[in-house]
Amino acid sequence: MILSNLYMASGRRKPRTIDEYLAGVSADQQVALEKLRNTIHAVAPKLEECISYGIPAFRLNGRSLVFFGAWANHCSFYPGSSTTLQDFRDDLKSFQVSKGTIRFSPDNPLPPALVKKLIKARIAEKRT
Repeated sequence: MILSNLYMASGRRKPRTIDEYLAGVSADQQVALEKLRNTIHAVAPKLEECISYGIPAFRLNGRSLVFFGAWANHCSFYPGSSTTLQDFRDDLKSFQVSKGTIRFSPDNPLPPALVKKLIKARIAEKRT
């Protein structure tokens, strides 16, 4: 069940901002995702924050760049590109990776240096 469905099932309205989204997740997920958010902004401070597909997203020039989310048993980072994931597969060996998703736990978050590389790669990919 996706988080936006959890909001609807609980009677709460869907989040409109990343802050509202984070207020609805567990404390440990909140800490991990806030660190991820800060790392994203450290690399690209002008990215626009939004909610897209019911989860936090960042836009570059009005187009989606990356997403993240909290689920029942993990957190996820969505680079928005299977090419980017493929390019960093060696760096991602300690995480569960599928075609468009990197899953991690709050006690084993994505390293900030890796997040920075992923964001820079996505920005470069969007510019080409």
